[in-house]
Amino acid sequence: MTGSELRELLSSSPADCHRALMKEYGRYVYSIVFNKLRSCGTQEDIEECVCDVFADIFIKFEYDEKYVNDIKGYIGTVAKRTAIDRFRSISAVSRYTACADEDEMAQLVSDFSVEEQADSSELRRVLLQKINELGEPDSTILIQKFYYNRKSSEIAETVSMTASSVRSRCTRAIGKLKQKLIEADILR
Repeated sequence: MTGSELRELLSSSPADCHRALMKEYGRYVYSIVFNKLRSCGTQEDIEECVCDVFADIFIKFEYDEKYVNDIKGYIGTVAKRTAIDRFRSISAVSRYTACADEDEMAQLVSDFSVEEQADSSELRRVLLQKINELGEPDSTILIQKFYYNRKSSEIAETVSMTASSVRSRCTRAIGKLKQKLIEADILR
C-alpha cells in the first residue's frame, strides 16, 4: 500500500483504511517491536506496543508527498521509535523494582530470622494477625507480594492501583508491620 492509496482509502472509509493497514503491515510492525522488546518485555508488553504504534500512525499520520511511495519506511520508523521508548520505560521500571524488592527483603532479613522461627505456629499466627490489622489494601499487598511472590504489576490489577502505588504502599506497609511486630515483642 502506497501513501496515495492510503489517502484515497482514508478519505472513503477510515475504518477500512485502518483494517487494511493492520492487515498489510501488522506482521512487519510486530517483528520490529518483538526484536526490540524480546529481552525485557512480556508478550503483553509487545502486543501493547504494537497497538500503540498503530494508534500513533492513525492519529498522527498526515498525508505528505514524501510518503507517497514509502509508507513502509514511515511505519517502520514509528515502530522502531515506539519500541525503543517502551524498552527504556520497561528497563527503568525493572531496575527500580529490583532495587525496591532488594531493599524490602533486606529489611525483613535483617530483622527476622526465618530459619529460627519457621516451625513456630504461634509466630505465624501473630504475624498473620498483625498483617490483617494493617487493613486493606496493605494486607492484601503484603500477602500477595511475600506469600504468593507476585509482581507489583500483577498485584496492581487485583487491588485496582498502579504498580508504582503498590510498591510505595508495600514499603509503607512493611514499616507499619515492623512497628507492630516490635510492639508485640517479636522484633527488636
